[in-house]
Amino acid sequence: MRLGRRWRTVQRRYRSLNRRRGVREPAISPIPKGTGLRSVHGTSRMKKRINKPEEEQMAFDYKKEYKEFYMPKAKPEIVTVPKMNYIAVRGSGDPNAEDGDYKAAIGLLYAIAFTIKMSKKGNRKIDGYFDYVVPPLEGFWWQDGLSGVDYSHKEDFQWLSVIRLPDFVTEEDFKWAVNDATNKKKQDFSKVEFLTIEEGLCVQCMHIGAYDDEPTTVVRMDRYLDENGYENDLSDDRRHHEIYLSDARRVAPEKLKTVIRHPIKAKGD
Repeated sequence: MRLGRRWRTVQRRYRSLNRRRGVREPAISPIPKGTGLRSVHGTSRMKKRINKPEEEQMAFDYKKEYKEFYMPKAKPEIVTVPKMNYIAVRGSGDPNAEDGDYKAAIGLLYAIAFTIKMSKKGNRKIDGYFDYVVPPLEGFWWQDGLSGVDYSHKEDFQWLSVIRLPDFVTEEDFKWAVNDATNKKKQDFSKVEFLTIEEGLCVQCMHIGAYDDEPTTVVRMDRYLDENGYENDLSDDRRHHEIYLSDARRVAPEKLKTVIRHPIKAKGD
């Protein structure tokens, strides 16, 4: 312990003298063995990072590269969402039900998503493949007979759960992934489909908090539309949309981040 203190004192004096002389210090000062000190630069972490394969360091992250779609501010904004391809599963019922269809659907989605992502390590060579971070889970929600969403009756939900696919994934690649996952996992993936959605003109906002508190954010979105000459355009083809950026199993409800998006049109159109 005393040697450690002495070494710190030596380092401080060494830096002070160098500053007076105008000498530039090395990025990492050497630390003698046996002092019990560890580099503040986290040498072991740096080694792990450097030794990672290049493709892992360069993985394409849709959330970071397309912030306009995945990381909006916590205030309403207008956005035009282009055509995208998804892995999708349809269903109905309360998403919170234990052993319910919703939780089973999520398992199916991620199984296909990671089959495609990890194809780089198998025999399937997808044309144009690049390494990427699997995009976040998303959901389109509606209830029959309602233009919006009634959170007090979750048992009436109809839902379409999706995960975005990279543009290089064709429908043939998707079919291969379903067959591969079926053979390896011995599960039924017949509910999983390849789906293309073009949302077009929308209003969106980052909701921070519990899912049950989303109506407060929706009210702000509706007010913003009214003040700027727009109105909601919810229909059988255009749905209430949520993008889940937080893991609800690990994040406190008041800190959950969810993108809420509604299709819109100009008033009078």
